[in-house]
Amino acid sequence: MKTSLLFVEPPHNFWFVMGEYLSPPSTLLILAGYIERELPEVDIDIVDCQADRLNWEGLERYIQSANPSIVLTSGYTTNAYAVARTCEIAKRVNEDIVTIVGGIHFSFTPDESLQTYPEIDYIVRGEGEQTVVNLIKTLQRKGKISGIKGISYRLNERIIQNPSRPLIENLDSLPFPAYHLVEKNLKHYHFTMMAGRNNRYMVLEGARGCEHHCSFCTQWNHWGGRWRTKSAKRIADEIEFLHNTYGGVFLWLADDHMRLDIRGRQLYEELKKRPCKEDIMLFFQSRTDDVATNPDLVGKLRQVGMYWIMVGVENDSEETLKEYKKGTKTSDAYATMKILRDHDIFSHAMFVIGARRDTHESIERLRQYSMDLAPDFAIYTALTPLPGTVYYEKAKKNGWIEDTNYTNYDMAHAIMPTEILTKKEVQEELWRCYKTFYGSVTKNISGIFSKNKLKRTLYRHMTGQFVLEKFRRLI
Repeated sequence: MKTSLLFVEPPHNFWFVMGEYLSPPSTLLILAGYIERELPEVDIDIVDCQADRLNWEGLERYIQSANPSIVLTSGYTTNAYAVARTCEIAKRVNEDIVTIVGGIHFSFTPDESLQTYPEIDYIVRGEGEQTVVNLIKTLQRKGKISGIKGISYRLNERIIQNPSRPLIENLDSLPFPAYHLVEKNLKHYHFTMMAGRNNRYMVLEGARGCEHHCSFCTQWNHWGGRWRTKSAKRIADEIEFLHNTYGGVFLWLADDHMRLDIRGRQLYEELKKRPCKEDIMLFFQSRTDDVATNPDLVGKLRQVGMYWIMVGVENDSEETLKEYKKGTKTSDAYATMKILRDHDIFSHAMFVIGARRDTHESIERLRQYSMDLAPDFAIYTALTPLPGTVYYEKAKKNGWIEDTNYTNYDMAHAIMPTEILTKKEVQEELWRCYKTFYGSVTKNISGIFSKNKLKRTLYRHMTGQFVLEKFRRLI
């Protein structure tokens, strides 16, 4: 019997802070591209419940119609229940369907997840490409599962953790994501707030991991505390491919650490030769010290389509930055905002409240600090103990976690109190952060009528999506 593999992007809620958007299932597309190359005999299909507008009943009908032998899905902590429900539906359709899940959350909770969700057959921990191919081959020949590195599963009611799999050293060896498998949905992928409703939105991966070990971040731990990058030529090739082949305009370079010092000039040299640079809008994430020490490279990247940069400012307190193991200084943030303004790049700053020593006064200082920095866009988040972070282990050990509903682990819900503030007070302070930054009538009017198109779009979004009211309702 021929193996048929169905990737599922399950129904889930979108993060209301970012407004109306629809992301391509980039993780599944990356994995599908690799499996398609290595196992060409396997039938591969992807169902994206958001783009296809399928609810749970619609997904069940789709699985019945597709009749796959394997269902594979993944998700972050806030979508963990949706992933488990997908597997439950697959087993209800046909108990012989093999269910495989992956992603950061399940990589860090294999015991808990296999104990809680009997509908999950296998968990792929960490980097998935080689592990999934190995698992499919083993299932096809009915071989020994015990020899597959990087998976967790049940055996005679025991949970087995096979040894971890070594990381792929040459990321250039990976194929382009399999966007052709969702070609019918490409017109639906957009990020209204960032690029408008009609600009096609796509995600690409230039690197994996980070060598910094921030205490609230899962990413560095998931990728083994290392930073691996594709070559600048490979990244530019993929940008050009996504634009020329599929009409990608707003392209999110989803790397956790940009490393301008290593890749900035090379990426500029590659992109300046390519006509697509005139038509694309690039967005990337960076550390403030990375931007602050490479102002010339920021300016060069602006010339080849870099319009929007998000930086993790996090906090105004050097003591709190040390608690977060961030490794940056407040002076880096001031320098970064000036550099981005000087080069006409839209500045997007992230802030975190809810550290153990936070008080009403310390969060008020953070609010004033964020106003002084004056980024074009500010997002405030509640410190969230995501499984896989240093903070999670510490919070769990000390009994700080008051909300264990993973659906609320979206950084918009307060999960823990501080030494001084209750969980509810942290939630109230988060609302005040947004009210301070976006609640001024004068500021909103100037934003809505700004000469900067991105800023106009943003402030119209913040007003039209009633973001302040949505945060107030969380209290």
